[in-house]
Amino acid sequence: MSINDLPVLTALRTKMQWHQERQRVLSENVSNSDTPKFRPRDLVEPKLDRNGAVTGSMGPLALARTSASHMTSSGAASGFDQDRNVGFETRPAGNAVNLEEEMMKAASNQMDYAAATSLYSKSLRLLKTAIGKG
Repeated sequence: MSINDLPVLTALRTKMQWHQERQRVLSENVSNSDTPKFRPRDLVEPKLDRNGAVTGSMGPLALARTSASHMTSSGAASGFDQDRNVGFETRPAGNAVNLEEEMMKAASNQMDYAAATSLYSKSLRLLKTAIGKG
């Protein structure tokens, strides 16, 4: 059994990859804060099973529907969270980005990523110690 096959490490790697992608999406929201009719996006957090694999309809290659004219597959979920109340602070130009909210999400995402990387590195150190290489 390879170290890469351990469920805990698989789950932590998936979580870190999700946080990296979410940081990219949040930074796009901030960079488009002055773009007319721009709507902020956010990623749906993946659900993990006991083995660290993504469960539900959100697979590793889930399709994102970028246009209303695109066809959807039955039961497929988009990777983006569309249930946000974006009309609450929409500016006259149609932009719905709230910079304070986006920066709070980015800071929270960064702290969660740091926690996941810390757990990952400590788990690897523990495994190295257990096999006598640490």
